[in-house]
Amino acid sequence: MARDTGRKLIAQNKRARYDYHIDDTWEAGMVLMGTEVKALRAGRASLTDGYAHVMDGEVWLENVHIPEYTQGTWTNHAPRRRRKLLLHKREIQRITAKTSEPGWTLVPLSLYFKDGKAKVEIGLARGKKTYDKRQAIAKREADREMRRATAARFKGR
Repeated sequence: MARDTGRKLIAQNKRARYDYHIDDTWEAGMVLMGTEVKALRAGRASLTDGYAHVMDGEVWLENVHIPEYTQGTWTNHAPRRRRKLLLHKREIQRITAKTSEPGWTLVPLSLYFKDGKAKVEIGLARGKKTYDKRQAIAKREADREMRRATAARFKGR
């Protein structure tokens, strides 16, 4: 059987990009149990309440919901358990330095399989203010209106 290549998206945290300014991103592996991998292959996960933090020189992913595997037995995992992230030492040191500053946090942006291995993309984020969110919505609507106008012009209306 051929190994999977490429990137297969499992879950994406669109709310994170709306609520936060993302400064930097990292790709991290995850330490998972077998039933978690099977549940992810079924395409079921939720990143909405998830966050990451550094504890004792290791990065941990908290509150990410990977539901129990339906065909699992007594060896099934807890859906919201703490999961260790696999990063290089230098990356962990940089993350530690940045998150020690007030206002910065780590949020999971997407969960995917890359060449058959489960990966999570985490981002260094700073919360947006309400007026920033309104500006983002206004910019998105203006861009959408520009695309409509240019499309209508090319169609000859």
